[in-house]
Amino acid sequence: ITGPPTSWTARLTAPGIAVHSIRTEVHVVTPAELAGAVATLRGGGVVAFPTETVYGLGADAANDAAVAHVFALKGRPADHPLIVHIRSAAELSDWTAEVPPVALRLAARFWLGPLTLILPKAPHVSRVVTGGQDSIGIRVPAHPVAQALLSAFGGGIAAPSANRYGRVSATCAGHIREEFGDAVPVVLDGGEAAIGIESTIISCLGNVVRLLRPGRITRSAVEQELGPLPAAAAAGPVPRASGDRLQHYAPATPLRLVERDGLLPLVQQYLAAGGSVAVLALQPAPAPLPRVTWLAAADEPAGYAHQLYAQLRELDRLHGSVILVEAPPAGEAWGAVHDRLGRASAAADAGAVA
Repeated sequence: ITGPPTSWTARLTAPGIAVHSIRTEVHVVTPAELAGAVATLRGGGVVAFPTETVYGLGADAANDAAVAHVFALKGRPADHPLIVHIRSAAELSDWTAEVPPVALRLAARFWLGPLTLILPKAPHVSRVVTGGQDSIGIRVPAHPVAQALLSAFGGGIAAPSANRYGRVSATCAGHIREEFGDAVPVVLDGGEAAIGIESTIISCLGNVVRLLRPGRITRSAVEQELGPLPAAAAAGPVPRASGDRLQHYAPATPLRLVERDGLLPLVQQYLAAGGSVAVLALQPAPAPLPRVTWLAAADEPAGYAHQLYAQLRELDRLHGSVILVEAPPAGEAWGAVHDRLGRASAAADAGAVA
């Protein structure tokens, strides 16, 4: 990726599915920076790099010590599996024991793109990567910098999101430097992540398709390709997967989801108690209020997701009493946003006004 900064439109779903595309600038990654990142990976180090969803904290997926360093940097539990990023579907056989027909259909339809497939791991794949399971998460990212890194490295890169465990994911290089400092010295800056929330995760174990984490690729989009998916109860045991904890994607400041009509009254309650309030809302700010910071969210799901983590980080830096988020609209297009906000708010006491 050389020359002046360019723009790209991420392949957010397969051709033929109408979506809103986010066009974003890709920063220059010089040959020297790319070579340095590859050398770091081959030497057992950790590299932060961009994908179209969020930034990843990557290590050589075949090096247990390097992968363990990723867990340690994040403070991630050892049983919480990582996703292995590969260059193309042609490399699936390097990491999996089998690729069920449904997985091949999904890969053909949605890769390159924001889809992670859970498949049976190959016998040689370490359980350090898979969190002790016999299954593995695989993704083929669309971001040109990620593709350049994978091509130059020539192997799989195990990479969770580049943030401390359970916290808000990073969607630009600055977030990683802010959170990790010198602990992650190699950061490939590919500009803002186009999508802004993590990939859709689908289990294909036993040739049964099960949606484990919503993302930009929706259940309906998958069903357009495969037909109706089985109900959760009929799909069998659930493998552990990235981002499946009840509390996740959370700022340090308590976050509460609030319905539109209850937002302003709750702001007033916090102010009356002497607190300071940060707000992310679809409705415009009222007249300025003391000790209130109000950010406007995008009114459509792609734009909202693209901005979400950056806005939560901005509000978290205020160190206020609470972050109040106006609940987005219902509907499948907003499903991934609701999932992230629901997990981000899981620790907040719904009845507390501090």
